[in-house]
Amino acid sequence: MAKPLKILAIQFKSLGDTVLVIPALEAIRQHFPDCTLHAFVSEAAAPLLRDQPCLTRVWSIARVHGRARFKQNWPVIRALRAERFDRSVDFGGNDRGAILSLLCGARQRLGVERPGFLGRRLCFNQFVQPLPIKQPEAWRSMAILSPWGITPRVPREIRIHADPALDAAAAALLPEEAVVCHIGAGMSRKQWPVSHWTAFCKMAVAANYRLVFTPGANSREQALTAELKARVPEVAVLPETTNLPQFLAVLKRARALVTSDTGPMHFAAGLGVPVVALFGPSNLAQWGPVTENCRVLMGDLCHCDRNLHDCQSANPCMAGISPEKVLENLQNILNPA
Repeated sequence: MAKPLKILAIQFKSLGDTVLVIPALEAIRQHFPDCTLHAFVSEAAAPLLRDQPCLTRVWSIARVHGRARFKQNWPVIRALRAERFDRSVDFGGNDRGAILSLLCGARQRLGVERPGFLGRRLCFNQFVQPLPIKQPEAWRSMAILSPWGITPRVPREIRIHADPALDAAAAALLPEEAVVCHIGAGMSRKQWPVSHWTAFCKMAVAANYRLVFTPGANSREQALTAELKARVPEVAVLPETTNLPQFLAVLKRARALVTSDTGPMHFAAGLGVPVVALFGPSNLAQWGPVTENCRVLMGDLCHCDRNLHDCQSANPCMAGISPEKVLENLQNILNPA
C-alpha cells in the first residue's frame, strides 16, 4: 500500500486570510483522508487554527512586516525540513510564502504563478494560474488545489474555536448582552468615520444596547478609539493588552459585532456571532463574511484608487453609510421578523 502523504499548507498573510483558508484545509483532508496535514502560519495567526480537526500540527514563526528574520526563524524551518513533506502548497501568494515553500523542502511545491522577486518561479515546481478576484476568497484558496484534483466550492460557513480555558477571564472583560464594535481597520480607507461611530454610539445607547469597543492593534486604530472616547467619555473600551486568544474568547460572548472589513469580521463569523459589516472600497464578493447570520452595508461609489492605503476622495465611500442604517441593521439581526 502507498504511504500516506505528508502535506504542508503555508499561509503568511493577514489574520482574516488565515480564517478564509480553513475550508481549503478541510478540502485537503477530505480528498486525502489518511494524510498528515501540517499548517505553517505566523505566530499571530496560529490561535485561529486551534482545535481544527483537519490538522495534524500547526507551526508558526514571527511575521514582521518588511523583515525576513531568517536567522531567528531557521530552527523552525530546519525542523520543518526534517519532516520531509511530500507536498506543500502556498496559499498566500506573496514572496515570503514562496521563499518559505522552497526552504521547507517538500518534494512537490504548489503555488500561484504570478510576478514577484527574481527567482520566485524556482521556489515552486507545480503551478496554478492566477485566480479570478470576483470569487470568494475561500473558493479561491480551494481553487489553488485544483492540480491535486480538488474541486473548489463556496462554503456556507467557517468554524474557528475559542479556548474554553479563557471563558472566565472573558466574562470579566465583557458583560452579558454586549454588542462589540471594532472601530479600526488595517487600511484607513476601510474605516468608518469617527463622527459616524459617535452618532451610532449615542443612538444605540438610547435604544438600550450595551456597546463595548475594541481598541485595535496599531497606534492609528488606538488613536481613533481615543478620539471616540473624547467625544463620548462614557463609552466602554476593552483593555489594549487583550491578545488574540483572549479576544476570541471575548468575542464569542458578544451579542453581535459591528465592524468594517477587518479580521475580527471573519473571527465573529467563524465563532457564530451575528455580524453587521460595513463595506466600502473592498470587493464584497471576494472578502464578504462567510456566514448567513450577517447584514452587509455598502458605502457610496468611490472614485479613489483602491490600491492606496488612504482614501484620497473628497467624499470617501465609507462616509455614505449612515449611523441610522447601521442601527437599523443591528436591530434587524438581533430581532429578526
